[in-house]
Amino acid sequence: MSLPKDPFMLLSYVNTQLRDNFSSLTELAASLGEDEEQIKSTLENAGFVYDSSLNRFAAKQ
Repeated sequence: MSLPKDPFMLLSYVNTQLRDNFSSLTELAASLGEDEEQIKSTLENAGFVYDSSLNRFAAKQ
């Protein structure tokens, strides 16, 4: 499966996967064969940052 290209669909997908199936973004990216930094960059450009303590992406403060 390829990740959604739309940043808001990507946000929804990634946060759901992090909540339900993975304990970290690193684990999620590795399981999908995706580049963790690319996921972060795409979502950061849309106004979201990864919070490792909450294990989810949230709006930039």
